[in-house]
Amino acid sequence: MEELPTKKSFRHYIYFMAGQQFSLLGSGIISFVITWWITIETQSVLYLSLATFLIFLPQVIVSPFAGVLSDRLNRKTIIFTVDSLQALLTFGLFIIFFTGFTHIWMILIIHTFRNVLYAFQVPTVYAILPSMVSKEKISRINGAGFVFSGLIFMIGPVLSALLLELFPITYIFLIDVVTFLIATIPLFLITIPFQAKETKEDKEKSFMREFKEGFVVVKAIPGLFSMIVFAMIFNFVIRPFGVLWPYFINVLHDGSAFHLAFLFGSIQVGNVIGSLITSIKKEWKNKIKINLIGEMVFFTFYLLIILAPYQNFYLMMFGAFLGAIIFPITIATYLTILQTVVPSDKIGRVMSIDHTVSMAIAPIGALLVGPLVGLMGVVNLLLASAIIGIINPIFLWLFTKIRYLDRPQEPELEAPATPELIELETKEI
Repeated sequence: MEELPTKKSFRHYIYFMAGQQFSLLGSGIISFVITWWITIETQSVLYLSLATFLIFLPQVIVSPFAGVLSDRLNRKTIIFTVDSLQALLTFGLFIIFFTGFTHIWMILIIHTFRNVLYAFQVPTVYAILPSMVSKEKISRINGAGFVFSGLIFMIGPVLSALLLELFPITYIFLIDVVTFLIATIPLFLITIPFQAKETKEDKEKSFMREFKEGFVVVKAIPGLFSMIVFAMIFNFVIRPFGVLWPYFINVLHDGSAFHLAFLFGSIQVGNVIGSLITSIKKEWKNKIKINLIGEMVFFTFYLLIILAPYQNFYLMMFGAFLGAIIFPITIATYLTILQTVVPSDKIGRVMSIDHTVSMAIAPIGALLVGPLVGLMGVVNLLLASAIIGIINPIFLWLFTKIRYLDRPQEPELEAPATPELIELETKEI
């Protein structure tokens, strides 16, 4: 029998997320430092594109297995193991820079393995939420989560730039080890519910069999697959921005690490405001419309960044700030749909499918940035991406069933996903 969330589990979840924010801060600082080091050392869009590609490729490959593991293994153990290994790899970066063996390929290899571990962490963290928080609070908790993560990401880049000015890059890597130790404290003090299946049939299921169960759930809910495709397209057209921000600021506008940090900081200020709106508002109606219109508004504001005059960093920050207000509202409603329409014992698998499918095109998008910049130029590529981002929601609303997700969902998903069931669940989404 499924264990329902209680006041105690809710309190434990708050402790858990507080610890995770410290881990997030450390990881954010390290990611900023690595990206800036690659930009300064190589001055190459190709290497930035490759580094971004290596962020997303592990998530696409690993996430399906990570989601199944988050439903089968103790989630508390998964989080502790992943955080520990990430801290160990970061300590490896410290050793590499301390000894002077800073070859770009060695940095990229460690960078890749860190993101392999992150791919295990994401579906597990999202799967923990509905097991510890009641359904009526999920949307507000998602919003509050974005508030705190927004604050972390707002502080992180500025702190990273300050640390780069004050200390050798070598010693900055030790920060991630310290934040990991802080993040582990709540894990020793809380209980994270874990409902593993105990039947013989369930124990004998293969990874692929359980992963297919997630697809059965997705097929059973009209419009859910369309929503995942929507996320996939968004992750494709946003990718050039993520790859090119350092190059755009440092090379095209002769900016410093602080200019990049303040651009990122303005994004996070907007994220915090949007997150506060999400956490305060109890319920959002027309969630799908919010997501679709939100993407259109988001990319419209990003045009201000792309078309800003030379070194007009204030206009760039203003455009980033306005777009970022919308972003957490759309993400929180997106996650709320997944976490409320999907049965809790299948949530890990569905989250991994969502993460895998929506992110599957991101490595391709990142890898294409380098060649496309050579053909189109940086500004033209960013403009094309923004225009596609504005048009995409209109197309999806008109030609898919994504709008059905705003209707009440009552899929019958209690039976195990046998091959026959998988074959029968073939209706068009």
